[in-house]
Amino acid sequence: SAALALAERAGISVFATGGIGGVHRGSELTGDISADLDAIARRAVVTVSAGAKAFLDLARTLEYLETAGAPVLGWQTDDFPAFYTRSSGLSVPHRVDSAEVVAAIYRNRTRNDQGLLLTVPIPESDALDVDHLDAVLTTALDECEAQGVRGAAITPFVLGRIAEATDGDSLPANLALAEHNAEIAAQVAVAISQAS
Repeated sequence: SAALALAERAGISVFATGGIGGVHRGSELTGDISADLDAIARRAVVTVSAGAKAFLDLARTLEYLETAGAPVLGWQTDDFPAFYTRSSGLSVPHRVDSAEVVAAIYRNRTRNDQGLLLTVPIPESDALDVDHLDAVLTTALDECEAQGVRGAAITPFVLGRIAEATDGDSLPANLALAEHNAEIAAQVAVAISQAS
């Protein structure tokens, strides 16, 4: 969220990251919702990411973004990606197939301070196996509960368990999605610049 604030202040209209934070599972009890979501909604920046981290409550994350007024776009996909996998099983509200369309949506947003989220699926060749990842996430989240891991400590704990369970394959996947996001973000930045 701080990076988005800095980007906006510097006049940067497109920001690429790996995955965003979101609504944590069990948030109805803990209130654990990432500040990323409000920052995406309230900063005039296009955030390009591979969706939200898969161990979050993705349905509630999408609902929160809608409530906050942040358009969620799927880059050449109808599915909301889940970081290491191309689909979470949830739909994105809006599919976009070109950087020019993203630029037009950004240019015509309803509020000057409104941002939007452009979700870009990890390249197919770099995606992790969905079933294996789901099993790892279930085990890791159960361990978090048993060990009392809460709040910001959940992310590094779960990512560490994923790295162990995938024999390190999650690291090149992470790099691949970050590079891909940066490539798409560059296309969008050029389109926004040319439309100005």
